[in-house]
Amino acid sequence: MENLKATRSCRLQFSPVDPPFPWMLQNRKDTIHYFSETTSTMDEARRLARAGCPSFSVVVAETQTSGRGRLKRFWHSRAGGLYFTIILRPDLPPSDCYKLNFLASVSLARILERRFGLETRIKWPNDILVDGRKLVGMLSEISTLSNRVDYVAIGIGINVNNTPPRTIPEATSLKVLLGGPVPRPSLLADFLDEFETGVNVLDETDIISEWKHHSIPFNRQVTVVTTQGEFKGITEDIDSDGALILRLA
Repeated sequence: MENLKATRSCRLQFSPVDPPFPWMLQNRKDTIHYFSETTSTMDEARRLARAGCPSFSVVVAETQTSGRGRLKRFWHSRAGGLYFTIILRPDLPPSDCYKLNFLASVSLARILERRFGLETRIKWPNDILVDGRKLVGMLSEISTLSNRVDYVAIGIGINVNNTPPRTIPEATSLKVLLGGPVPRPSLLADFLDEFETGVNVLDETDIISEWKHHSIPFNRQVTVVTTQGEFKGITEDIDSDGALILRLA
């Protein structure tokens, strides 16, 4: 499949209409679950995972009525975006599953840079920004049985051909950045191939170093919002478990 490449100074010509998702990804047609609308792809993925679906099953939706980000924040899921959840059944201890989240953001950053010449930055834990504006949001769920992983679900929302509402000035989309619509099925296919390749060699990869290469520089004043409250400080690093090291006052 031919990749589209661009620099920030040029405009591309794109097909304005995407082919139907189930037929575009021929090598994955048995594991792609497509919905024109759903509450959220994470909800559908959870049901599929509990029913025993195979690893690397993917739920894709045109729109979500209750899309969510971290801390249950509402994710605006307008038509034209790319909203999907990947279900994985990794042979990893639960404590190492953070590596899959880091790999997902690194894999997508690589694809966006390779295909479109965008300079991406990953904001801890897994948002992807361009020019300081949010392009991609991710969240994950893990289900365990005793001390082993049953499944990991990684939900990803990419602003592709949608225009973020004016009430969210800190967001952007590929259409806004590139000046024209982008074929979403091929973008999804490229990401899934890149991510699956990375999963297969995860044991041999220093994913922390890879993630740092794409991350927003440290030594910045930030406010980190968690379920335990807000913490203000200076970012110093991330540790070997992917946790952010924040220097407080």
